[in-house]
Amino acid sequence: MTILPRVPQAEIHVDGLLDGEGAVTFRLAHGELPDVGLRSRGWEPVRPRDVVGQADPHELRLVYDVRPRGPETTGAGPDSASVSVSASEVTSARAIARDADLVVAPGEAAVPYQRVAAYAIVTSARGVLLARFAGSTNAAGEWGLVGGGVDPGELPLQALHREVWEESGQVVEVTGLATITSSHWVGRAPHGRLEDFHAVRIAYWANCAEPTDPVVHDVGGTTAESAWVPVADLDSVGLVTSWAVELPRLLASRA
Repeated sequence: MTILPRVPQAEIHVDGLLDGEGAVTFRLAHGELPDVGLRSRGWEPVRPRDVVGQADPHELRLVYDVRPRGPETTGAGPDSASVSVSASEVTSARAIARDADLVVAPGEAAVPYQRVAAYAIVTSARGVLLARFAGSTNAAGEWGLVGGGVDPGELPLQALHREVWEESGQVVEVTGLATITSSHWVGRAPHGRLEDFHAVRIAYWANCAEPTDPVVHDVGGTTAESAWVPVADLDSVGLVTSWAVELPRLLASRA
């Protein structure tokens, strides 16, 4: 079976401009990070406000509150009531990371792949709900948030509830948007394909009123086990790089 590369699926829509006029909308280019894209166009991100639409087809909209950047900023800025910028005109200002010890064969090209995923920061009287990656993944043995890729035609919140159940068997109530993070690197997928990988991660706050012992229903998937972890023990469980700094920071901001 031929696996077609995913193309850019997300766009950013900026609301909450200080002058109260208009908005900024632009397609998130492959590899473009939301905060870099906003700053390159003259806006300083304050917080993500909402996520609207589906990840596939191109209907996902990331909604941000922003403030205008200073006059030294290049690109579109607060003098514009409404600005539309082609994604191809602006690329990420950050260097593309590469997997350690990556070996690329002569003539081998990385396949562009953008993955939009939804995650839950689930808290309960028993702690924070985490999932440990299975051996079939590139993060085997490490722990992260419950969640995963948004399927075609699926809303991010639908993906979140599905993934939480598949990975832990918990029923949760979503209470708000926590953060949107993104990263871009070149490396090998678990099946060996060389990928130019762009990850867009949407994380929501969620409560579990009646926590139970977690059970992985998606046996053979990317999750080996799940568990409730006390906040005080997060530093010792071995969080995956994508959440090692961000998760403690977010939990501290809610304390």
